[in-house]
Order: sequence, then C-alpha cells, then structure tokens
Amino acid sequence: MDDAFSQKIDPSPIDYRVRVSQRAKNISIHVSHWGEVEIVIPPGFDPRRVPEIVERRQDWIMRTQQRFIDRQESLPPDVVQPLPEEIHLRSLPEAWNVTYVSTAGTHLTAATQGNYQLHINGPTSNLESCQALLRRWLNRKATYHFLPWLRQVSREIDLPYTSASVRQQKTRWASCSSKRTISLNAKLLFLPAPLVRYVFIHELCHTVHMNHSAKFWALVGEKEPDFDRLDRELQKAWRYVPAWVERSRSEHATP
Repeated sequence: MDDAFSQKIDPSPIDYRVRVSQRAKNISIHVSHWGEVEIVIPPGFDPRRVPEIVERRQDWIMRTQQRFIDRQESLPPDVVQPLPEEIHLRSLPEAWNVTYVSTAGTHLTAATQGNYQLHINGPTSNLESCQALLRRWLNRKATYHFLPWLRQVSREIDLPYTSASVRQQKTRWASCSSKRTISLNAKLLFLPAPLVRYVFIHELCHTVHMNHSAKFWALVGEKEPDFDRLDRELQKAWRYVPAWVERSRSEHATP
C-alpha cells in the first residue's frame, strides 16, 4: 500500500510531489506526460533528503520536461499562419471567424458579434500583440465555460474541490494542489469535449489522492471507465493546439 503523500516544501524551481511506496526499494523520480514530477521513496527513507536529490537531478528533470514540450511543438499544428483567420474551439464546440482591422492608435481591442465573429482592431501589424490579445480572449472564454462545467462534473462524480482558476500553462493540461485548488489550462478549449471532461475527472481525483498510485487510478476508473483510452488520446492532444497559441517568446509556463 502506498501512503504518506506530500507537496514539496523546499525552494526548488521544480514542482514535485513525494510519495512513500511500500513496494519501492530505492528512491525514483517520475515525470509524467502531464509534466508532473513525482518522487517515490521507500518506507523509512528520510524525506528531508529529497530536496537535495531533486537539486542534484534538476538538469535531468528539466531536460525530460523539455522533451515533452519539444514533442508537443513538433506535432502538426492546426494553424500554420502567424495569425488565425479561424479559431476552432472543439470543446464547446464553436468555430470563430477572425478579422483584423488596422486603425490608428496604440491599443488593440477585441470585439465579438453574432454568428461567431471576432474583430481585432488597432495596430494589427504587431503580431505578438495580436497573439497576446487572442490569448487573453481565450482565457476569458475558458474561464466563462470551464468553471461552471467543472462544478457540474464535480457534482456528478461527488468529488468536491476548494476553488478553480484558468491559466495558460506550457506542459500541463491542469493541476491540483494539496489544498484542492484546481488550475485549468485555457488551451483545453481546443480539445474535444470528452478529453476535457476526462482532464476534469483526473484533477478531481487528485483531491483524494495527490499522486498517480494504484488507488488514484482505481478512483479514476470508477469515475470514468474509459479512462485508459482517453489518457492515451490525451498524450497526443497537443496536436489540437494551434501554432499561434505557442509562439510568444515572452510567455513562460506557470508553476
């Protein structure tokens, strides 16, 4: 049986969880395709030694996480043009037409009209500013749609959480803290609805088990019997995210 789950308490730049496994004979480090880092230690191992080990293996951990990022970015994107003329939000589902109107001034604005029309007005020749504006629009869309949806799924499977928010993260679709606070990636908007619902269930199960132990997966299977297929699909789901969403040089992953 696995037990003694905890969050990291040291100032390392790497987020990780510690899990004591009765089956473990040595300490091991696991990096999941979600970008999550889990340190598995055997019974009797002094957890105060973990920060030193993480620091010693920090380069390997970060290289492994970077491989996931590189793999995601190497997948064929939906959109190849610098700025999109269409935005397909599969999870809702909605398909938006985007028009760009260059006007005098220094500020960009986004305005929506009926029939899924999105108008970007201002100095539209500044591609990075347009992309940043579109990402903010995505965050608002995700907040508006995902937070009520998460509440609904939480009630359906009877797994409560404390609070939820939406961000744009680099390597994770979502995360759950030890305080049962859930953070959702706005890029989930581009995924099919069944995958988004599975991500919600995955994180809600983390409110009970802060790890990926057998107990965790048993709970996931109880709440979503088709979890194995959905999890395999999720590993390839970055192909749904358009190239323009990832192109900002100034945007970094949120820990």
